[in-house]
Amino acid sequence: MEDIDIEQEEPFPVDRDGRRFRGEEDQPDNDREMGCCEKFHHSMSRWMLPEDLREKYLERANCCPPPIFIILISIAELAVFIYYAVWKPQKQWVTLDEGIWKSPLSYKPECRKEAWRFLSYMFVHAGVQHIVGNLVMQLLVGIPLELVHKGFEVGMVYLAGVLAGSLASSIFDPYSALVGASGGVYALLGGYFMNAVVNFREMIPLLGIFRILAIVIFVGSDFGFAFYRRFFSQEAGMQVSFVAHFGGIVAGMTVGYVFFSAYNQKLLKDPRFWLCIVGYILCVIFAVVFNIFLSPAP
Repeated sequence: MEDIDIEQEEPFPVDRDGRRFRGEEDQPDNDREMGCCEKFHHSMSRWMLPEDLREKYLERANCCPPPIFIILISIAELAVFIYYAVWKPQKQWVTLDEGIWKSPLSYKPECRKEAWRFLSYMFVHAGVQHIVGNLVMQLLVGIPLELVHKGFEVGMVYLAGVLAGSLASSIFDPYSALVGASGGVYALLGGYFMNAVVNFREMIPLLGIFRILAIVIFVGSDFGFAFYRRFFSQEAGMQVSFVAHFGGIVAGMTVGYVFFSAYNQKLLKDPRFWLCIVGYILCVIFAVVFNIFLSPAP
């Protein structure tokens, strides 16, 4: 028998968490087949992060806590839609009419003194197409983002987009009402889009092109439909502003980009964070002053 050099043996082989491997089948092996959970997180890392950050993400990847913010906000929006579609008197539930315009959640120019409406309008949707489109997009984009960046970052970007959407609408389209979560959805898309563009060279090229084109096509078609509904549709009811889409995506491309590009970094030490936060606060202050003293709306 050959002599075994004990000094070259690792007497207690352990994994990265310090747990001892139980047997040969548990030894780390780059050639072993990944489980479903590992494959899922590996795919998430390829979609959401540049190459130099993927290994760090995979080391700490888990589903605890789950993407709770985007799931809870989606459930709340669906519950409000069902409430107005089923329990409130409606001529039809495919396109909600009178019920949502009388809702204390909808944003209406004449009710802008009720400050909660600048955020609560995200819970009210005008019809099946409206809510399905928003829910599908925010779940498709929000769940991967929250798995990587966790709920605080995604929640802040989402709410920043919702508030930016209503404030932008109150300034640039002051006579129109506002319903739907498009501001928050567009904020997530804007942040994700900026990361896809900035980190394009570090992503898989075909994947990067697909992501950018998918966002551009969706945003272009959805924005075009909202523009048509605002200026050319003859449907009964109040005019619904499209400006919230623009406000949301601007918030996403600024605040969202900073939050989503700072993976595993301290935001408070990033000058881009303070630049975006100060800029956002100044815009909010201007919008508040405008609505109090300068708005032509009643």
